[in-house]
Amino acid sequence: YSYDRKTTGRPANPDLASEEYKARYRETTNTALYPFGYGLTYGAISYGPVEMESDKLAWAGTLDLAVTVTNTGSHPAEELVQLYQRTSAQLSYTRTYLRDPTLVSRLTRLVASANGVLYGKRTKSWRAVGRFFADTFPGAVYHCRHAVLVATALFFVPAILLGAWITTNPSALDATAPRKVREHYVHDLFEQYYSDQPAPVFFAQVTTNNIQVGFLAYGLGAVSGGLGAAYLLVLNGAPLGIISSWMIAEGDFGRFLGFIIPHGALELSAICIAGGAGLHLGWAMVAPGDRSRADAFREEGLRSVTILIGLMTMFLAAGLIEGFVTGRGMPTAVRIGIGVLLWVAYLSYLVSQGRAAAAKGVTGLLTEAPRSWEDEPARGRHDDLVVPGRLT
Repeated sequence: YSYDRKTTGRPANPDLASEEYKARYRETTNTALYPFGYGLTYGAISYGPVEMESDKLAWAGTLDLAVTVTNTGSHPAEELVQLYQRTSAQLSYTRTYLRDPTLVSRLTRLVASANGVLYGKRTKSWRAVGRFFADTFPGAVYHCRHAVLVATALFFVPAILLGAWITTNPSALDATAPRKVREHYVHDLFEQYYSDQPAPVFFAQVTTNNIQVGFLAYGLGAVSGGLGAAYLLVLNGAPLGIISSWMIAEGDFGRFLGFIIPHGALELSAICIAGGAGLHLGWAMVAPGDRSRADAFREEGLRSVTILIGLMTMFLAAGLIEGFVTGRGMPTAVRIGIGVLLWVAYLSYLVSQGRAAAAKGVTGLLTEAPRSWEDEPARGRHDDLVVPGRLT
């Protein structure tokens, strides 16, 4: 390598002009001028003995270690416990090479918890809310997306099949209700239901009812291995198939869609997502993977709480449309346009933000903090990486 002068500080050899700006490795010391970590601390740090909560570690279990770090010097000091460094490095390595969602989620939670202790900072409430809707909530829904798709199929497929069967089978149609009852409902009661009460009262009633149905689907799934959620989803989809067959039989299916789609797109999607969260939590108890059932239930429970909190916005939006738009005399095209526009926007938000959250390693746990590559250690030997931090 070349410099404008010899690195050793000695004058160049006048007999070797070609060597004037060169130095060989053997001519310089191989000792670092500043050891790694120079300037990070100006005090003396002592570590106490490591204490373990147990002398045994179960398969796929966890073991808490504790060590007392003491500043024995006379100046404020900054120090980092080694286990935090190693875990951060392992998280970076796992994300890059292993791509195991369960392991990434576990390490992310560990590093996020340790980061909060080390830095001792509290996130401002408005930032926490923004982070919840930008990352945590869509990340939780995206993490449970397969269960949500199953819940959607459980709700709509039986409803469509039942409606098609009743529509094409006169005896089945008559078995659902007498003809006069069906005609009275289609021509008098169906549309009247949406305008019978003042808009604020109707909004409060339907929103409360929808939230109850969503929570019930979630709860039954959580305690029954998912079977309760499956049963409730099929049960709630059946009336949709029956009423649609009545409307088709009376030649009024277009009016049926004009009153159902505006609020139903969001409302039924929210119920299916809640049911999917229940299915996901219930299945975690049946097949916890490499986790204990207690750990699986705790982890998926935290994630499902995130989903239920976020779904409140969806239920509120659906209730506002049903209370103030569906039965308030607006043209059919306008009603459907409002409902479909909001549904597409919400669905696009969940998918796009969910994918982005997953790319950050966020899986939707309330205690989980998103991390970017700027938070990761520099590349190199993964077992020697270090992440700076502060312990006070």
